[in-house]
Amino acid sequence: MSTIDQNTLKQQDNEAGHTTAVAVEDVYKSFGAQRVLNGVSLAVSRGETLAILGRSGTGKSVLLRMIIGLQMPDSGAVLIHGQDIAGLSIDRLSAIRKNMGFLFQNAALYDSLTVAQNVAFPLQHNEKDGSDSEQSDRVRQLLSEVGMDGHLDKMPSDISGGMQKRVGLARALALNPEILLLDEPTAGLDPISSAEIDDLILKLQSEHRMASIVVTHDLHSAKTIADRLILLNQGCVTAEGTFQELQASNDEFVREFLKHS
Repeated sequence: MSTIDQNTLKQQDNEAGHTTAVAVEDVYKSFGAQRVLNGVSLAVSRGETLAILGRSGTGKSVLLRMIIGLQMPDSGAVLIHGQDIAGLSIDRLSAIRKNMGFLFQNAALYDSLTVAQNVAFPLQHNEKDGSDSEQSDRVRQLLSEVGMDGHLDKMPSDISGGMQKRVGLARALALNPEILLLDEPTAGLDPISSAEIDDLILKLQSEHRMASIVVTHDLHSAKTIADRLILLNQGCVTAEGTFQELQASNDEFVREFLKHS
């Protein structure tokens, strides 16, 4: 679908008054006999960052995959700008996905491509009308935004884990998404690199005003970057609110989670 079609979709969403960018409504998901999500609901507006917390295996990453349309709920709805993505045609779902950026847990850079080529990849596959020079300028701009403009010709194996995350963020921003999904953005990083990634996420959110959803085990990171937090337990939303509101919770699981995280 063309850039004009993408802009038309955004305009239609705005005219329809969909200030909520992402909404998950009473979603259930099982894999065989294992119930992973048990009636989960959440909503994220433009310019807001929501952190999803919980123990391993509580369905946090499954939620992200549902939001981007890689998996579908057994019941309930996932709405992007008011549009339920279940049952959409491949063309329509692809058009919606182009408005979403995704940072994978391990950055998921292509080992055989340079830093610049990794960032250019979504542009080459989705922005057919742009010239090579325009795409090159866009790649340099994106890498400059994340502090990686001096590393264009390096291979992923030649840069640190934190630098790979930066490149992954640049690639996620390539198509000017209104929704940004981040899966464990600080996982595997040392405290200094984690703090740098947190600062970068805050900077990008301030500049781009996206609706951002972050899945993380890093409570300090969640406290730093998120406007609201959701804590999942046994497939349900156990608590939701600011970090201070979660701290004030009398729920035993919430208190134990915050104490040990």
